[in-house]
Amino acid sequence: MEGMIRRWHALVIDCPDPSGLADFYQELLGYQRVKDEEDWVAIADGPNRPAIAFQRAPDLRPPRWPDPEHPQQQHVDIKVDDVDAADAAEPRVLALGARRLPGEGKEFRVYADPVGHPFCLVW
Repeated sequence: MEGMIRRWHALVIDCPDPSGLADFYQELLGYQRVKDEEDWVAIADGPNRPAIAFQRAPDLRPPRWPDPEHPQQQHVDIKVDDVDAADAAEPRVLALGARRLPGEGKEFRVYADPVGHPFCLVW
């Protein structure tokens, strides 16, 4: 593909405990660890695939949805088949340590991971 510099490697999320937050997203997405260090953990759906990485940030100022004084910084959209699949997924997402946040639309619901980063279930 002409004009492409390279390929996407990872979305990096700052957090106080990389291993703990990686556990949350690993269970949520069914991914595997592809790198596991004290200050950096990466998960993906296979080796040499785009990853979600978690980088230690001991002084993280967590987001507070929807407060603009504490912006969301980033968020992940997780695709489910339809609203029924979202209904079925919600209890498991909450059991993993997420919490439901205010705000939703016809095709999404907003949650926070255990550190406070927003993410959405979308259909």
